[in-house]
Amino acid sequence: MSSGNLEIKSSGIVYPKKGTNTRRPYDHQLEAMKALDALESRDSPYSSLVVLPTGGGKTYTASTWLLKNALDRKKKVLWLAHRQMLLDQAAESFQSYSYKDIIPHISSYRFKIVSGSSNHCRAIEIKAEDQLLIVSKDSIGRNLSKLDNWLKGEEEVFLVVDEAHHSTARTYRKVIDYVKQRVPKVNLIGLTATPFRTAEDEQGLLSKVFTDDIAYQIGLKDLINKQILSKPVFEAYHTDETYGEELGLDAWDSIEHLDVLPEDIASQMAKSSLRNKLIVETYVKKKDVYGQTLVFAINIVHAIQLSALFNKAGIKADFIISNIKDSVTGATISREENERKLEAYKRGELQVLINVNILTEGVDLPQTRTVFLARPTVSTILMTQMVGRALRGEAAGGTQTAYIVSFIDEWAEHIAWVNPESLFNGNNEFDDTVNDQIQRDLRVINIAKVEEFASVLNEAVDTLALESVDFEKRIPVGMYTFNYLEENGMDLSYQVMVYDSTQQAYEELMQSLPKLFQEYQADEEYLPVELLNQMERKCRDTFFYGDMIPSYEKRDLINILKYYAQYESAPPFYTFEEIDRNKLDIKKIAQYIWDEDMGERKRKEYVDQIWDDNDDNLLRLFFGKKLYFLKQLDIERTKIAYPEIYEDEQNVQYSHLQNLDTLPLYEIGKIDPDKEKELRDQAFQKALGPDGLYHCQVCGKKDSSRIPFQVDHIVPLNKGGKSVQENLQVLCRKCNGKKSDT
Repeated sequence: MSSGNLEIKSSGIVYPKKGTNTRRPYDHQLEAMKALDALESRDSPYSSLVVLPTGGGKTYTASTWLLKNALDRKKKVLWLAHRQMLLDQAAESFQSYSYKDIIPHISSYRFKIVSGSSNHCRAIEIKAEDQLLIVSKDSIGRNLSKLDNWLKGEEEVFLVVDEAHHSTARTYRKVIDYVKQRVPKVNLIGLTATPFRTAEDEQGLLSKVFTDDIAYQIGLKDLINKQILSKPVFEAYHTDETYGEELGLDAWDSIEHLDVLPEDIASQMAKSSLRNKLIVETYVKKKDVYGQTLVFAINIVHAIQLSALFNKAGIKADFIISNIKDSVTGATISREENERKLEAYKRGELQVLINVNILTEGVDLPQTRTVFLARPTVSTILMTQMVGRALRGEAAGGTQTAYIVSFIDEWAEHIAWVNPESLFNGNNEFDDTVNDQIQRDLRVINIAKVEEFASVLNEAVDTLALESVDFEKRIPVGMYTFNYLEENGMDLSYQVMVYDSTQQAYEELMQSLPKLFQEYQADEEYLPVELLNQMERKCRDTFFYGDMIPSYEKRDLINILKYYAQYESAPPFYTFEEIDRNKLDIKKIAQYIWDEDMGERKRKEYVDQIWDDNDDNLLRLFFGKKLYFLKQLDIERTKIAYPEIYEDEQNVQYSHLQNLDTLPLYEIGKIDPDKEKELRDQAFQKALGPDGLYHCQVCGKKDSSRIPFQVDHIVPLNKGGKSVQENLQVLCRKCNGKKSDT
């Protein structure tokens, strides 16, 4: 396999290169190395973090320091990461910078890459003579005993955790503890681009792993001010295209867990004339601003079509693809032809270079000012690499500003596509003003609400209940934002939007997560789907019942549970407190139009004006598409003109349905959420003892939380019982399970 220009093998012997490494570290990298030197000067073992922003060169910094301070001293290095791509990057970095002047005291060293990939070695192949092990955390986590011979007799070992913000996950902790139990001096170094000062819970857990805190940290703003990194400017454009209407389970899995678009959907996207036209026209309108641009395409067909459209529009463009033959087009491009096109781009002869995943790393293109993200991804690592292609600052031969341009599609199924701005969550310091922060928050909200806005436009979907809620209440108050790892190592990023309607329920859930996991004996890092569904249902029945509009999403609760299973911590909450929701309340705009009795032409002029001029375009940032804005405005005008329509929604009679008391509580909640809430609350009130605790009405088990209990029918529904207060009781899960078995 190849990464960049260096052939990476899964094992072998590295001989130092003659001469001197021509790459000179930046000041911040030297400072990070000096901070590690200070730790190394101690006799005792240490556990510390090195925090360098995306593009700051953390792998180069760590590998160069370890070559000199560990391998050259004949000390073993265990490098842990969670993705094959990260393992290959680390191996390439060690090999690239193994110069004689850095490792003068050894003639060679043995390395091995271990993962579940067919391109890498297996844990069983680890040998005592290996000096550098670059290992996936899951491969070694399942085979810890395979480290025994490698660790035997060692007095000192260097243990590195790449992407160390994940190091509090159970498997990482298990590996770290295993090594520490067998080696007297383990020097633990965590590498991450993620700052921690805004995530107190995460920082608390990390401080238990990295007891010496942060050895060195530099912020994104500092590297931008030093002109080592460009300042990222994010833009997003809606394609008006919808995909995945009939997305099957296998297709959904291939996207969510493998980051692979099904061939039929990829073909549909690649051949969309409207989508491709938007991509090209977006560049043409701002070509002087965007400058030299890398476009990340969906597949080879997409790259070829975009290249033709750019050239037709007068933009000098070309594409590069893998040197394998494409089964669809029959196209084959040699490595030499790719190199020729790259050189043309470097010389400035091409304004746009389109590629399919092969310019994510390894090739130096510092003059790139813009990246067009014309393909979606669920991988934060891939997104980091794509965005990173434009982050080279002026001092590093790059540009002052980097434009990160996303093209957003609508999906019939929710897919956790990575928002490039989420790479900088918790690191607002590159924002110069509060207004910058507000605009970024609104873009994040817009992406999250695309499904809702689209559903209101869809006449086949009944959204009357949603529309009846004051629009201001449909603007989120904040979000839980977090990453977690799938079993295959995929690093997934999520934002869970929180509204006035759900804020209290989420707060209660977060406080109850330890109790919930204890009750369900959920102590594995990756929980079975069946158990996750049971726990989600318990969360719903305990916290998210009743009339909540906007409501919670089942997938959001599942993702929070997956996160907690790994990190035993509630995800951090990010508030949108800087956003003045009053300015986005289009109910007031509709009321003004009504009060002024505007005719059609005057109304159009007014609406166009506020869409174009609204306080730094807050409305445009929030809605994304004018069509969404106009539809919501029409709804608010209708609510003013015909309030009885929405009042009727608030007072719907269910007499035409079967009697509610014959239904299970969960089914009642689908029809009349407030009735379900009333029945559940009454049952728990009846189970509340004088001691202020809830009591199981069979065994007497007590607890202050509702988590251990379930609302049960005294006489089952299938035996004539009804969902009425007199027939409901509260049982602990154990007693309820016994009753169900009889």
